[in-house]
Amino acid sequence: MYTDAYGIRPSVHAYAQRLASHGYVVLVPNIFYRHGAAPVLPDIDRLIMSEDRTALFQKLGPLMADLTPVAAAADARAWLGFLAARPEVRDGPIGTVGYCLGGRLSLRTAGSFPDAVAAAASFHGGNLATAEDDSPHLAAVSATAELYIGHADNDRSMDPEQMGRLTAALAGAHVRHTAELYPGAGHGWTQPDTPVYDEASAERHWMRMLDLFGRVLTAA
Repeated sequence: MYTDAYGIRPSVHAYAQRLASHGYVVLVPNIFYRHGAAPVLPDIDRLIMSEDRTALFQKLGPLMADLTPVAAAADARAWLGFLAARPEVRDGPIGTVGYCLGGRLSLRTAGSFPDAVAAAASFHGGNLATAEDDSPHLAAVSATAELYIGHADNDRSMDPEQMGRLTAALAGAHVRHTAELYPGAGHGWTQPDTPVYDEASAERHWMRMLDLFGRVLTAA
């Protein structure tokens, strides 16, 4: 379970416990471990709810910049290896899910490790299909997993042009996927400790994720 850019915090622990209650072993890595133990920003809860989050993103900027595609792939290899060695984890494919920044990591992991990942979900992932040479969608086309992408409405980080580019790339590569727009739900709608939390849409995201994992991972 890849977090959003705000990192590990109590609400993330609650989400991990909820997913684990359905019988899964859930790993929530500190994606910003290069900058210290979680929470990397001690005052993250206050900063998230601040009316002016300029200071928050100024602090997060360097952390996100260090999480390059090369670094993300190396990290994912370590996370997957850790899970494979755990006695609680049965043999078989793994599912990934990510939020916002974590959505990009989820799709990259599926594309970079197609033999390990059988199901991958992204919720309100931003910049999934840019025009850059290292755009996440260029990794995702190598996935053999079934993908689910839940888009936020009116998301400046994932506009209709990017949505179309992502869908066209996945379809052209014959990657099994579902892309769904959540009308009225803004970027970050799944996160209950943020001002944009949308309970109805968040519960729908749980239905979609559990359906994907239940069908693909349990049957594998």
